[in-house]
Amino acid sequence: MNNLTPFDGHILDLNVEQEVNRITDFLRESILQTLHRRGAIVGISGGIDSSVVLALCVRALGPQRVVGILMPERESSPDSAILAQKLADQFGIATVLEDITGALDGSGCYQRRDEAVRRIFPAYGPEWKLKITLPGSLLDQETLNVFRLTVVAPDGEEMTQRLPVQEFLQIVAASNFKQRTRMAMLYYHAELRSFAVVGTPNKNEHDLGFFVKYGDGGLDVSPIVHLFKSQVYQLAKYLDIPEEIQQRVPTSDTYSAGSTQEEFFFRLPFRILDTIWRGMELGYSPDEIASALNLTPEQVNRVMDDIQRKQRTTEYLRKAVLDLPYPPHD
Repeated sequence: MNNLTPFDGHILDLNVEQEVNRITDFLRESILQTLHRRGAIVGISGGIDSSVVLALCVRALGPQRVVGILMPERESSPDSAILAQKLADQFGIATVLEDITGALDGSGCYQRRDEAVRRIFPAYGPEWKLKITLPGSLLDQETLNVFRLTVVAPDGEEMTQRLPVQEFLQIVAASNFKQRTRMAMLYYHAELRSFAVVGTPNKNEHDLGFFVKYGDGGLDVSPIVHLFKSQVYQLAKYLDIPEEIQQRVPTSDTYSAGSTQEEFFFRLPFRILDTIWRGMELGYSPDEIASALNLTPEQVNRVMDDIQRKQRTTEYLRKAVLDLPYPPHD
């Protein structure tokens, strides 16, 4: 229990100006002095995280030392490229458009994924769409994190089935070609210019395992990994990120039916999730947190259990490469 101050819903509020200055100092020192790189490569998608990271890089290095890479594929939302270019134009940086559809075709991304989908929905075809989701809000029900597959037929009919383990693993493994292909592209452009790849994962994604190892988790510098998603929005407002991006619902931008991050993985609005999580980190009791958020202690406990379960089951993603030291002398 925290004996210093009562718990309240403003526990996540930042001194935003101070935090922006701290991050830009970190970026400048990390890229120019520690890594001895000439600038920053940022993959931009029109989402809040990549937008904030790009704006921070421009503040740290100036627009001439930042390049934004747009990497759509055939299932990407058209809004992503439009918003990403609008962001780049506002901050005065150069961009490169790399359509990765051909690379994904070559790796079998779509074919391997669709093969697993058709074992569940045999009629699934090229004009169909799909998404993976978890059960509803953690506040409404206590259910396990069992993934479901939803497909949308060309006539708009939706069908949903619980995902068997093997089909889930194949769909996810194949879909992860998207993030890994994008990271390879980012490093091509970074090496071409002697720049560093600046990553965009936040604390929610990193600590709960909502990232792809050697995909969006592969990077040189990680400037917002300590920030909760709701705190990233605080920086976005201060940095004058376009309003359309600030208001855009966060999506995984992986599945063609457009699943949100909340329905795909987190199962809660970020403000509630982040407030409970931070309260848990600081040692507040479920009763104290519940009272401040107008929730029940049972609901708060459910969220805490889910956070701890996700941290535990995704720990391997955050592990450094395992190796052996040089053998000792006899």
